This record gives sequence, structure tokens and C-alpha cells, in this order.
Amino acid sequence: MPKANRQKMKILKMMELLRQQSDEDHPLRTSQIVEALAREGITCDRRTLYKDIDLLNEYGYEVQSRLIGHEKGYYVIDRQFSVPELKILIDAVQAASFITQKKTEELVDKIAALGGSHRAEILKSNMVCFNTPKHTNESIYYNISELESAIQNKRKASFYYFDRDEHGNKVYRKNKSRYIVDPMALVFNDDNYYIMCYSAKYGGICNYRIDRMDGVNIEEEDIAREAVFEYRNIADYTEQAFKMYGGPVTDIVLEFSSELIGVVHDKFGEDTKMLRSAPDKCIAAVKVQISPTFWGWLFQFAEQMAIISPLSLIKEYHERAKRVLGGCIENREMSICVAEQLQEAPEGEAFHEPADAESADVISNEDE
Repeated sequence: MPKANRQKMKILKMMELLRQQSDEDHPLRTSQIVEALAREGITCDRRTLYKDIDLLNEYGYEVQSRLIGHEKGYYVIDRQFSVPELKILIDAVQAASFITQKKTEELVDKIAALGGSHRAEILKSNMVCFNTPKHTNESIYYNISELESAIQNKRKASFYYFDRDEHGNKVYRKNKSRYIVDPMALVFNDDNYYIMCYSAKYGGICNYRIDRMDGVNIEEEDIAREAVFEYRNIADYTEQAFKMYGGPVTDIVLEFSSELIGVVHDKFGEDTKMLRSAPDKCIAAVKVQISPTFWGWLFQFAEQMAIISPLSLIKEYHERAKRVLGGCIENREMSICVAEQLQEAPEGEAFHEPADAESADVISNEDE
């Protein structure tokens, strides 16, 4: 770049330098700024530096100064993000399973850099690594970008959709035929990222996990009119607990131990109305989407939580409990044999089912 053009960038480079390498605990001395600009091929002396700092302050950039010995030091304290805010963002990225390990490391570096070089070192040195199982689909950013573009332009989107078998290999649904959907919104739920779509087949909303997609494309065809109309109901849909799995929305009443008040608040919101039904029990009326996720959540609390209305769900709860118990008893001898084989297999060696074992169908809660 010609020297004249570099000089025009002087004040921009100066502000960039102050944002990245200074804070109230680490001001940059006048000589350090002059030397850093010189390495960029930009000429600057103390007199012009003072004028440039005054100009930045005049336009509201709030460059502070203090004496370091006999020399002035400059720093910027007005940052877009505070250290606690950046820490929250970093932890959220680490805990998100749909972001691959490689992209997690890249994104953590970018977030930490928003606090400047000194704060970035502090954030990364105090970082606790989560043992979150990370998905391996490196095209996750591309998928999100394409789907977001389709949503903004109200166009249909298409993709291949897959599950994984017991060896971690992709198993494409519909013999690797493309899914064509009417995308409405991207939703983060329970550690996964979903595309919420209108389904003409089911006359309502269905969901697909973005980390299970390959070959996402934007189609030329506009989304259906029904999808545009259904979009108005997205806010209501996303408010429903257990919303990522299809099922009827139902008003239910739960009775639970007082020890689970916090659990109920976490799941349904802190504005959930509760009444004391006994010295050690409460009841709450909530709206849920009856789904495998709901039943799994309920069963984990065993005798500490129960449905007391409606009667149809009480009966279904009892039937499901019977089926769980029956499944545990059936084929016990076969299960023990398989478990022993799995435990004895050397680490890293693939486990193979016995030759006479029936191959199970892939089960998923997303729309087929």
C-alpha cells in the first residue's frame, strides 16, 4: 500500500491498537503507540499523536490517559462487552453440543478477543473445559447460513437428513432423497439447534436438527401460504415446554415434592403459579406438549412427582410404567450376554451384535 494511503489510516489503526491492546490496567505509552504504528509503515510523532487522541475524544471514543513515570499512557475502557458478559458467551459456546470441537475453539478465541488482548488471556486462562459431547458435522455454520437466508427470503429449503448407526456412521433417511421444507425459524433447544418448518403433511409445525443435515440448498419456490400464516403462532409454539418433539398441547396439573419447586420453575418459568397441597407438596397447572421428552422428564422424578389431571394422562402414565417394567424383564438373559460382550471388548474396538439379534429400526423424534 502506498505510504500516503497508510497515513490516511493512521487514526483508524491507532484506535484499533488501543481497543485490542490496552485497558485501565494496561495503558499503552506514547512511545509504544508510535513504535506500533511505525511497524505498520505509518509515521507518527508525539505532537501529532496528542492531536489524534484529542480528535478521537472529540468524536466520543473516550480515550483515557494517565502518567506512567514521565510518559503519558493511553487506554480505552468503553468496550462493547464486559468480562462477565464474555465469560457467559464463552461458557455457552463450550456447552453447546451442536458446535463441533474445532469450531468451538475458533469461536472461543474470537469471543475472548472482543475484550482486548489482556482480557483475552485472563478469560482463556480461567476457562473451565466442559465435558460436553460435541457433534462432528463441520458444515453446521453453512447449514445455519443457508437456512437463515431461506427464512429471510421466504423460500423453501432442501437437504439430506441422517441419523447415525451404532458405529457412528451416517444413515440417510428416505434412501438419501432430499427433504423439501417450508422453513420458518431457527430455534435452540435442549443443547441442539433446530429448523422449525411448516408441514403440509401434518398441517402444523415440525422440526429438524441442523447438525443432522447435509447438502442444504435454497430452492427457487416460495414457502406455502400456510407457512406464512403459521408464522404468527411461532411465539406460542416456542413457549411450550418439550416443544421440539411432536405431540398434542395439553393443560395438565402436576403434584410434586417441595424439593422440586426449583425444577418446575426451571422447566416452566419462574412465573408458574403454585399452590401448597400438603406441608411438603405443591401443585401447578402447566401447558405441555405431550411427547417422549415429557414422559422422560416426568419419569426421572419417580414418586416425587405425579400427574393429577387429566385422567387420560394418568392412565397413560400407568401404562407406560408397566411397559418399562415389562421391557426390563423380557429377554433378560440375552441382555446380560450382550452387556458382558460389550464390557469385555477392547477399547476402541467396534461392538457387533450377535448374528441372531434383530436389527433395530432407527428411532427419532423429528418428522419423517
